[in-house]
Amino acid sequence: MKEYKLAIVGATGIVGRKVIEVIQEYDLPISQCSFFATRKSAGTDFFFKGKQCLVQELKSTSFDEGFDFAIFSAGSDASKFFAPIAAEKGCIVVDNSSAFRMDKNVPLVVPEVNPEEIKNNHGIIANPNCSTIQAVLPLKVLDDKYTIKRIIYSTYQAVSGAGQEGVNDLERGLHDEEPKKFPYPIVNNCLPHIDSFLDNGYTKEEEKMINETRKILNKPELKITATTVRVPVVNSHSESINVEFEQSFDLNELKETLKNAPGVIVQDDPENNIYPLALNATGHDESFVGRIRRDFSVESGINFWCVSDNIRKGAASNAVQIVQKLIEFDNENN
Repeated sequence: MKEYKLAIVGATGIVGRKVIEVIQEYDLPISQCSFFATRKSAGTDFFFKGKQCLVQELKSTSFDEGFDFAIFSAGSDASKFFAPIAAEKGCIVVDNSSAFRMDKNVPLVVPEVNPEEIKNNHGIIANPNCSTIQAVLPLKVLDDKYTIKRIIYSTYQAVSGAGQEGVNDLERGLHDEEPKKFPYPIVNNCLPHIDSFLDNGYTKEEEKMINETRKILNKPELKITATTVRVPVVNSHSESINVEFEQSFDLNELKETLKNAPGVIVQDDPENNIYPLALNATGHDESFVGRIRRDFSVESGINFWCVSDNIRKGAASNAVQIVQKLIEFDNENN
């Protein structure tokens, strides 16, 4: 089997480190893996596949040696500058930032949902927002079967979604120290404020969920609203999702549809207190769905609870799975 060269950009961050972990778990045919970070973080070393590796400083010349793929997790500014450079040198970039997600020429991909979009790349593929990824896994199969009319998102997002500083703020709060990342203490608190506020009253995070869901489902006019909230949980995002359909449905059949959806695990036995939990989702790549029930306030609607590991499936694993698909498609063509 052909082997490939991979670059990981932002290797020392919370997502970058998880990418390195997941790459080894998936055991992709990677003959060379190089690691890059900003000047401040360069020089860090760690073990990868039993070998000690050094993190190099990210430069314009970093991609001269000819990589097949690169996974970027270094933030929007780095992606906007360096991703086009890598793409020009023949490297396909999978970008974890928001830099290219709404670019009409850049596919926005969740492999279980729209894998064929990967083939439409021009050197850059965007990884969706973590809160969007876990939602579209169950929503895609429901839309295919019942046609979604409207979505209402309410999210309960872990502090790890704000990076290591978000996790540190939770630790600070537990020791009665002032927050540095969030505007208010996160301990014993919920902050209805993720990313910056826009003129329309929504936050950027809320608009990301709305616009990315429309793009991934290929329904640009779909009615969606969202409220995103940061909660004092270390890892794994939880979401309450309300969906209204164009078509009627049988609830048991709908549950079976979700059970058969790729990347979805249904945990729905309220009589025995079985439903998705952040503690149980952490460390997994699936989207866990439960509390599935009819919404009696509309003619054809449901509510469900959705939980997923925001660092794994919400970022690192989804990016690695895109690379996995790129390799599969390349082997099919050769």
